[in-house]
Amino acid sequence: MSDIKYKRILLKLSGEALMGDNTFGIDPKVLQSVASEIVDLRNQGVEVGLVIGGGNIFRGAGLAQSGIDRTRADQMGMLATVMNSLAMQDQIIKQGVECMVLSALNLDQACESYSASRARNHLSKGRVVIMAAGSGNPYFTTDTAASLRALEIHAELLLKGTKVDGVYDSDPKKNPDAKRYDKISYTEAIAKELGVMDLTALVLCRENDMPMQVYNLFEAGKLSAIISGESSGTLIQD
Repeated sequence: MSDIKYKRILLKLSGEALMGDNTFGIDPKVLQSVASEIVDLRNQGVEVGLVIGGGNIFRGAGLAQSGIDRTRADQMGMLATVMNSLAMQDQIIKQGVECMVLSALNLDQACESYSASRARNHLSKGRVVIMAAGSGNPYFTTDTAASLRALEIHAELLLKGTKVDGVYDSDPKKNPDAKRYDKISYTEAIAKELGVMDLTALVLCRENDMPMQVYNLFEAGKLSAIISGESSGTLIQD
């Protein structure tokens, strides 16, 4: 690997990404593959924080539409992110790297409580840190939580691993002529409503000068390439 461009990063993964080709739950092969890339980065000196969604198990907004109280539904969604985080922690530890789960909800028997200083301390000691349970508040997505955590841990780059290789001007699955952006500003992404992340997350990154790289999680080696400064996917930055 060439010189590392980013010393500390935050990687945002959707819960759906962990499903692989399944329709629910976690694909062990995907879990192992993603953990392997994270371990590889950590072994090369990169400090890695993660935020993982819970949509492969429960999605709070969807549960609320079925009639469950929105606050309670979002709390269920937060617990789903903890389940995914514990699964990822287990796989990372099995591959030989220390990993801590810090939860925005108080779950002392399963993981530590989240604080920014605690997360930064673990990162500085070489541990991978998974920040679970979103922001701990209902009505906020894990996209917004990822943006917030990236800022709190002083990450140099926020990465979003997806099933496509960047940001397009329309859905590439529906439009074969969709154009992929190599680079786009937050201002333009917001104005064009490209759906990269929710509006709150995008504005938070824009207002605090946090660059974001969107890339294909399932293309082997892409994560390491980005960390070493190679262009891959779409860079979002004003």
